[in-house]
Amino acid sequence: MLRPRRRGIASVNAEVRDGIVPAAGALAKTRDEGPAESGANYRFIALIIASALFMEFVDATVLATALPTMAKDFSVRPQEMSVALTSYLLALAIFIPASGSLADRFGSRTIFRSAILLFVLGSLACGQSRSLEMIVVSRFVQGMGGAMMIPVGRLVLLRSVAKRDMVNAMSWLLVPALIGPILGPPLGGFIVTYLDWRWIFYINLPMGILGFWLVGRYIANIREDDPGRFDTPGFILSGLSLGCLLFGFEMVSRPGEGAMAAILVGIGLTAGILYIRHARDREGAILDLGLLRDPTFRLSVIAGSITRITQGAQPFLLPLMMQVGLGFTAAKSGTITVATAIGSLAMKSFAQRVLRRFGFRRALIWNGIIATGGYAVCGLFGPAWPTWAMFAVLVLCGFFMSFQFTAYNTIAYDGVDKQHMSRATAFYSTFQQLMLSLGICVAAMALHLAMLANGNSAPTSRDFSVAFWVVTAISLTATFWNLRFASDAGAEISGHAEETEASPEQRSAA
Repeated sequence: MLRPRRRGIASVNAEVRDGIVPAAGALAKTRDEGPAESGANYRFIALIIASALFMEFVDATVLATALPTMAKDFSVRPQEMSVALTSYLLALAIFIPASGSLADRFGSRTIFRSAILLFVLGSLACGQSRSLEMIVVSRFVQGMGGAMMIPVGRLVLLRSVAKRDMVNAMSWLLVPALIGPILGPPLGGFIVTYLDWRWIFYINLPMGILGFWLVGRYIANIREDDPGRFDTPGFILSGLSLGCLLFGFEMVSRPGEGAMAAILVGIGLTAGILYIRHARDREGAILDLGLLRDPTFRLSVIAGSITRITQGAQPFLLPLMMQVGLGFTAAKSGTITVATAIGSLAMKSFAQRVLRRFGFRRALIWNGIIATGGYAVCGLFGPAWPTWAMFAVLVLCGFFMSFQFTAYNTIAYDGVDKQHMSRATAFYSTFQQLMLSLGICVAAMALHLAMLANGNSAPTSRDFSVAFWVVTAISLTATFWNLRFASDAGAEISGHAEETEASPEQRSAA
């Protein structure tokens, strides 16, 4: 009889990166080896890591509500503020793969403190920004810190807590993941409406300073005796490729920037090809392309990446649609958009039961269609819609999309052995951030083209509708890849037993 195999912390971290509440209650375990005995302060260590996670999570969810107000202060169009979101996500994509190697080389405490310090300095610079260019650079610095906080925090936890205490430690670690998404949007709306948007960043300072001191006081500086060589050429090529591609796509939506966008995309593609040649069959590559030989991991990366186009776009489109297109205040917008986090939290107790009943393949196919279709309904929002109806739609969107990413983030590591788990986590996390960033770029581009087609100098609710439908249409194509999962994929994790084994055709298709 098959029994559910519990998920690694890697999948929970992946959910945090996706901006959803982790469904980790009855599924959380790690394959990594911890110490034989936990230290006396292991709960406190988990709480310190949780505080850093809370600071990053609130910052990520609180900012979107402030974008229209920030655009007025910077004298730019609201849709141009998308670059403030993509610059942060780009930094995550570039530096997440390097975080584990840096911690092994210099020590987990050193890198964790450095990550908190960078995040705090970036927050201070964001609060002092007087132009769009300055906020972009400051958000990138924030992202450098954020890229290392969660992965290195995970390493600290794994190296400080024995396996038998891991569930207890995880219960402390997941508290900010439960509270952050719910607190962020209304907090952002309150600050923007009644204070000044700069306080969104200043609230990080006291918590970051305290965390910096606590890490130095209570966390050991554990490092590997033989960390191996750092893949410097791979790091440079991958970073150049990701940076040029994302900023190239971002500039497509800006009038008069077509030539520069084409140059950046060309440089990004060239660097990407050079990285593929560099990393092919190379041991220790910063992004291990050999992981894609595993069909389940490959399909989860591809299908999850396409679905993340919508997940990346919605935190950008929803607040703008409500404040610019529908004329809501920031406070009202924040109280409505929090519905997606509530829906995500409500899903938490259903994930395991649904996967056990239907299996991963069937659940991913049908739930993916429902989740993507839910955000397509958001394109119908208009002045005639009552607030409660918008809230209800967003609760359902959060519920189904959260389940989709919980499933993707869990099954991705089904065939990955312990030796390659860290590389798989880095690879998967990088593509998460890349596609979330691309979702923002696609949304901004679609919004710009809709405005041109409708002859509008400022976006209207109709323009936002088009943008929502473009991104959801792209994400709907993930169904094709979901169909390619084997019927028994992840059966050991979910506990779902198929009546028949997957056909040879299904396995060869994957």
